[in-house]
Amino acid sequence: MTFEEILPHVDHTLLAATATKGEIEKLCEEAEMYHTASVCVPSSFVKEIRERHPGLRICAVAGFPLGNMSKAAKVFESRQAVLDGADEIDIVLHIGALKDGNAEYVTDEIAAVKEAIGDHVLKVIIETCLLTEEEKILACECVTKGGADYIPTATGFSTNRADLAEIAVDK
Repeated sequence: MTFEEILPHVDHTLLAATATKGEIEKLCEEAEMYHTASVCVPSSFVKEIRERHPGLRICAVAGFPLGNMSKAAKVFESRQAVLDGADEIDIVLHIGALKDGNAEYVTDEIAAVKEAIGDHVLKVIIETCLLTEEEKILACECVTKGGADYIPTATGFSTNRADLAEIAVDK
């Protein structure tokens, strides 16, 4: 495959706490130049990006990078990002609730975010490097039951980035 074939399937991402407006603008210009699938940015940048780059597909993160804030906070941030112009939302699964075996809470939280954003794409990052094999399976079940559209494996901000060994299961 060529870069031209791959890049339309890649989110061009800048989620660093130190990201500046100038860096985000450069990210958007690169995304337009290379025809990436979207730019993935903190929700605080969405409104300005939508105004400056009306044709650009925008993915905003909510509850990032830990995922352990309240359901109401995650729902609010997701809804606001969509109102500001986001096309997609990435949230981080509530890892602690999953490890507590509270699959109902995790599923309900995902469903609440999906309801808040309607037909917009919802991706739920499950942070595989923090989960056992059984927890990975449970996480995928919660994401599916909650109505999310995709299951990314890692934020890149945790103990390890996802690799084949992290996402492999024996089922």
